[in-house]
Amino acid sequence: MKLLIALTCILAVVAANENANVLRNDAEVNVENFKYALELDNSVNTQQEGSLNGGNWVVKGSYKFTSPEGEEVSVQYTADENGYHVDAAQPVLPTPPPIPEHILKAIKYIEEHTK
Repeated sequence: MKLLIALTCILAVVAANENANVLRNDAEVNVENFKYALELDNSVNTQQEGSLNGGNWVVKGSYKFTSPEGEEVSVQYTADENGYHVDAAQPVLPTPPPIPEHILKAIKYIEEHTK
C-alpha cells in the first residue's frame, strides 16, 4: 500500500508536467525488488528503488525539480513499515508547530483509560 502511495505521488508530478519530454525512463521490476528513474526536460528528476525486507517493503528515493520561482527543490525519502520519512530536503521543509500541552494531556488521558 505504501508503495502504491509513493508511486502515486511520483505519477502526480509527471501528470503535472504533461508537456515535458522524457529524457530518461529506466525501470526494472522484479518480484522482490524494483528500481526506476525518470528525467524530464523541464528539470524534473526522480528515482526510486525498493525491496522486500521480511514481509515489508523498504523504499528509498528522491526527486528534484525547479519551482516556478526558479528555486531548485530536492527531497530524499524512505518509506517502510513506519511510513514515509523525509531524510533530506532542500530547501528545508516546514515543520509543524509543537503539540499544545492540553492536547498532550488529553492524549495521555485517553491512552491511560482505553487499555
